Amino acid sequence: MRDRLILLPGWGLGTAPLEPLAEALRGLDQRLRVQVEPLPPLASSDPEAWLDELDANLPEDAWLGGWSLGGMLAAQLAARRGERCSGLLCLASNPRFVADGQWPAAMPAETFAAFRQGCAQDARATLKRFALLCAQGASDARGLSRQLLGAAPQTGADALLAGLDLLAALDGRAALQAFVGPQLHLFAGRDALVPGQAAAALLDLLPDVEIGLIDAASHAFVLERPHEVAAAIQAFLHEAGDD
Repeated sequence: MRDRLILLPGWGLGTAPLEPLAEALRGLDQRLRVQVEPLPPLASSDPEAWLDELDANLPEDAWLGGWSLGGMLAAQLAARRGERCSGLLCLASNPRFVADGQWPAAMPAETFAAFRQGCAQDARATLKRFALLCAQGASDARGLSRQLLGAAPQTGADALLAGLDLLAALDGRAALQAFVGPQLHLFAGRDALVPGQAAAALLDLLPDVEIGLIDAASHAFVLERPHEVAAAIQAFLHEAGDD
């Protein structure tokens, strides 16, 4: 099923932000079957529990991709599946979301801790703040944030907190190094959640993979600039021999 692409969404905002991208990809190649799959509704922050659920429910021998948290999970699942995964697409997705001594090109740990505390106190207000951060840097940031928030599913605080703890726990560096299939990593030039240095750090870690930049775009570039992102993905699929 090398003509199938599975896309996984990011934290808290559901599948809607990825639908315009999926539609744009289908418009570029009618043979490409694009599925946007929701993240598992788990209250666990154990990465293995999430990967077990995804592995059991997603088709094999397909391209795996995702936005932000979805891309981090796709990378882990690609490494787990190995040759049973056609390739990997990570969109505004940092190998580590929270910085540590070996990977400083990420969100500072104290910033993330304050964000998590805010979610525990008022999940809805925190989700609104998150939508604003996702849209920061867009040409119409307020309109984009309203679009993100308006389509977000009603998710309980426990599930949102589990997702944040998963974000903090995931470290995709070993998985990305282990996966030998084709990889495309797209970053946004004005991303307020994934620092620009992440692209350079990833290139140092993986000098042989394809890394691209959507200039002057926000973290939510999958919704802000779906046709530009789709064109970059389609060009990569063509180069990989899957057009």
